[in-house]
Amino acid sequence: MNYLPNTKEDRQKMLEAIGVSSVEDLFADLPQDVRLGRPLDLPAGLSELELGRLMRELSEKNGDLNHYTSFLGAGVYDRFTPSVVEHVLSRAEFYTAYTPYQPEISQGVLQSIYEYQSMICELTGMDVSNASMYDGASALAEAGLMCATSTGRRKLVVSRLVHPEYRKVLATYARGVDLEIVEVSFQEGRTDLEDLKGKVDDQTAGVLIQNPNFLGNLEEVQVIEAAAHGKGSLLVVAVDPISLGLLAPPGAYGADIVVGDGQSLGNPISFGGPHLGFLAVRERLVRRMPGRIVGATLDNRGQRGFVLTLTAREQHIRRERATSNICSNQALNALAVTVYLSLLGKGGLKEVANQSLQKAHYAHQALSRLERFQPAFSAPFFQEFAVRTTLEPDEVNRELLKHRIIGGYDLGRDYPELKNHLLLAFTEKRSKEEIDYFVARLEGLL
Repeated sequence: MNYLPNTKEDRQKMLEAIGVSSVEDLFADLPQDVRLGRPLDLPAGLSELELGRLMRELSEKNGDLNHYTSFLGAGVYDRFTPSVVEHVLSRAEFYTAYTPYQPEISQGVLQSIYEYQSMICELTGMDVSNASMYDGASALAEAGLMCATSTGRRKLVVSRLVHPEYRKVLATYARGVDLEIVEVSFQEGRTDLEDLKGKVDDQTAGVLIQNPNFLGNLEEVQVIEAAAHGKGSLLVVAVDPISLGLLAPPGAYGADIVVGDGQSLGNPISFGGPHLGFLAVRERLVRRMPGRIVGATLDNRGQRGFVLTLTAREQHIRRERATSNICSNQALNALAVTVYLSLLGKGGLKEVANQSLQKAHYAHQALSRLERFQPAFSAPFFQEFAVRTTLEPDEVNRELLKHRIIGGYDLGRDYPELKNHLLLAFTEKRSKEEIDYFVARLEGLL
């Protein structure tokens, strides 16, 4: 039947067509004691006009970044995305495209992924990038597995200043394949180098750090690199991609695998997702990479073309031989990254990074003048830093919301030793007026 059952007669015809006399017959196999026994408590139906009005009223109860100023970071950042990014993403040939298995009809999608990979390699200073992961957390976990399969060792040494959620996902991955995870403590907002050196040994498959770390501070990467490679282990570095507009790429200081989250590169916050993770490696590790790699070649007429080159995942080969069980390449999110980086170019990315750094340091100086909101560490930082307060973080954030300000991240949730510490982020979107207003509201809490 090619019509909707709008009337009682229509519904009865549909029931007869499937061989039952009533809707109740459809549930005959369900015992009476598990049934609700009464009609659902739902309001009467609404017209399209009435429903639209109701949904608008409900949505206006939410706070959003068009009406609130956000100083919350901790891995997800309120950044400016040029409108052309969304326009390109909304084109049907990209928006509806799925896995490009047939290169002869998928050249556009394949080329966009190839360009994405090329940009990630240039950004990180690495040789090869895959076609994107679910998010930064899964990318770090996959990097940990790569360390183990590449070295034949079963121990991963991880800084506690790697994003807490990344470490949780890594622990979940490791439990399934019997990997040992050893965490390294921190001192003054940076990884404790002596503790790290003492825990890296001949059984260590990889050393995993984040730079800038979760507290926003820059790590002593050269020392960590020497400690890792001195014992024959791989070095994995998780990065904020925007920071690479100013900071040396991990490839320049010896990283073997670079991972991160691409949300900052043209993807909206979207209440937590979807995001995408990037993963780039040295060429010698290419056959250990999860996901897909798109390559460029010439066809039999000498024309440039793009194809899926390496696809060692369970959709393509036997599960036990797959490098990963990840089955999506987040192609639309990766396209957003490609368009965003193409628009900005090297100069634009450097400007975004520099504005973030300058505004964070301006705020740092302003907060230093407040008695009850003091910067917690003296280590160099990029766009985030922790402040120590004598007030409860939840109380501070509730008061800030009254002024349409989204406050910082309560570090005591993940680090008991950092009770009453807030992590604050300052992106290129924050103006001097917004920062001054934020500091004034904090001062008013006193």
